[in-house]
Amino acid sequence: MAGTVNKVILIGHLGRDPEVRSFQSGGKVCNLRIATSETWKDRNTGERRERTEWHSVSIWAEGLVRLAEQYLRKGSKVYVEGKLETRKWQDQTGQDRYTTEIAVRPFKGELTLLDKRDGDGGYGGGANQGGGYGAGGRPSGDFDDEIPFAAESRI
Repeated sequence: MAGTVNKVILIGHLGRDPEVRSFQSGGKVCNLRIATSETWKDRNTGERRERTEWHSVSIWAEGLVRLAEQYLRKGSKVYVEGKLETRKWQDQTGQDRYTTEIAVRPFKGELTLLDKRDGDGGYGGGANQGGGYGAGGRPSGDFDDEIPFAAESRI
């Protein structure tokens, strides 16, 4: 293989409302905490078990930041595509700290809302009903029952 790959794909639920920070330069970043869970049946006890992983996501694409800020809430189900990045920063005591997160950069990531759109134009905590928004914050289309398939475009 000639190259390397750094790509992360998650489908999960937000553990809290999106946190948007603005920079002096006018740019914004949106931070999300996304939970993914797996369930299985314990072979010894027969009990149902569940394990949840928490993921930190930072969205740097301007259109997707606006989309997340406007439509996402705690419990929203999302599809996120990005790459792993490690950032170095200093805490209040001056100690160097490192954070590894999934970064959604302009033209290098994707955010799709998977919840059903409600009558008020927002997105509720419903089941995956298709439709939603893809890369760049463009609608991927609400699927009509009479259309057997639909494609989502990417930027």
